[in-house]
Amino acid sequence: MTDRIVAHRPAFVRSSNLVLSFASGFQPHRFRALTLCGLTWLIAGSGSVSRGSEGAIRDRSVPTSEDPHAITGDPERGFDLLVNRPFLPPDFSEEVFDNVWRVWPQPLRDQAAVATSEERRRMAFERYGLTPRPDAESSDQESIGKRSSQSPQDPLQYVVEQPDGAGESTWTMNCFSCHGGTVYGEPYPGAPNNRFALQTLTEEIRAAKLRLAKPWSRMDYGSLVIPLGSTHGTTNAVVFGVGLMARRDADLNLIDGIPRSLVHHDMDAPPWWHFHKRPYLYIDGFAERGHRGLMQFTLVPENGPDFYRRHEHDFRDIYAYLMSLRPPQYTGPIDRPLAERGEGVFLDHCASCHGTYGDAPYYPNVRVPLEEIGTDPIRLAALPAKGRKKYAESWFAIDASGQRQRTVIDPDGYVAPPLDGVWASAPYFHNGSVPTLWHVLNPDQRPAIWRRTRQEFDAEKGGLTIESVDRVPLSETDVAVRRQYFDTSRPGKSRAGHTFPERLSDEEKWAVLEYLKTL
Repeated sequence: MTDRIVAHRPAFVRSSNLVLSFASGFQPHRFRALTLCGLTWLIAGSGSVSRGSEGAIRDRSVPTSEDPHAITGDPERGFDLLVNRPFLPPDFSEEVFDNVWRVWPQPLRDQAAVATSEERRRMAFERYGLTPRPDAESSDQESIGKRSSQSPQDPLQYVVEQPDGAGESTWTMNCFSCHGGTVYGEPYPGAPNNRFALQTLTEEIRAAKLRLAKPWSRMDYGSLVIPLGSTHGTTNAVVFGVGLMARRDADLNLIDGIPRSLVHHDMDAPPWWHFHKRPYLYIDGFAERGHRGLMQFTLVPENGPDFYRRHEHDFRDIYAYLMSLRPPQYTGPIDRPLAERGEGVFLDHCASCHGTYGDAPYYPNVRVPLEEIGTDPIRLAALPAKGRKKYAESWFAIDASGQRQRTVIDPDGYVAPPLDGVWASAPYFHNGSVPTLWHVLNPDQRPAIWRRTRQEFDAEKGGLTIESVDRVPLSETDVAVRRQYFDTSRPGKSRAGHTFPERLSDEEKWAVLEYLKTL
């Protein structure tokens, strides 16, 4: 069947709007898929419709009235599962990680050589965008993890497990690798990990394994032919999904299937605190929210169809955890009179797409056509209708009541996200190309090439503290430093589009920016 699932714009606001979550650009660049057998995992990341933290602010009343699936689950156990139970094969051993500094470039390698093991661990966390976990102890060790106690130095982004309580500890990536970042230096489960250096980490782990004569994982092999992310904080997540889903039938049995071409591009992970508001997921809103859909991020060959039936209950709890998350509150000074004026401007120009906030919040779930939003089209082209249809007909697209969910097969644009906690989720647009809210509101001032210089919040412009440069320095030889620069001239990384703020005066833009801090 076909249908439109996007809400109409409410009558109480004018049609002009500020859509804060997309990016712009080039014609899709297609690359031949050489192989997909090297990939081990899938990262977590609008038409026709097919039927076929512990440290984060949490609402414990799960399920809520906002949840049409009425999925019951234990959010506390959901968090424990994410940090303590591996759902994928290990990526590397703790020995490998603790020796990765030996392949670092100079002078960083010499600095690590004279550091203590704890200092080297901190240096590695900083280099790769990892953070300590907020709670090192599992509340359910017997059923959730084999390791008797978690080290305070264990990262939030990996499950660290010691098989049978003895032997070499292994590290396995979890969902927090992309969705467990910091809010301006403070670890916050559910925040986008805008510092995650997946490509750099994988390359250097692979080099460390060579030094130690350790076997490679599928990630090590797969990243030789499939790029993982060209800029720190972004990943090629959609391509991983297309590739791995191509190797399954509707019942999740492994089949021979490799896409004939792939559209590589980088994505900025969305904050998990929007999960409870969004009835459809991803920037194009093509997949209806549900606990089974979360499990597609475990589609490795080792996990056969029985794996998904056995672990479905676990993902009900993980779903409950995601539904419980809420954004951090801005604690800096706010000019209240200015913010109140900004609220009026927001209601007139932005709320028709992004919704209303306060005592009577409303989220319209509006998909904005690409020709209207004008942002980077590559993400929309990267997931073909054939791939969406395959998802729609799979086991993943069945809800808690056993009914086939609604899946948008041919979306025409991107969905405007909620803006709760928008101050804490920089950079902006779906590809992470715009570093501050001020740059979102001033399209002609967006930097062409920029990089983050400090962890601190830019309170004036509302977002990352950055420097803008004319080009990535040719003299910089450390690839990890070069990947800190965001070059908006590269395919899929354009900063263009979302020009609606141009109709606002400078005073109105500053007022809106101040109001956004209150959300």
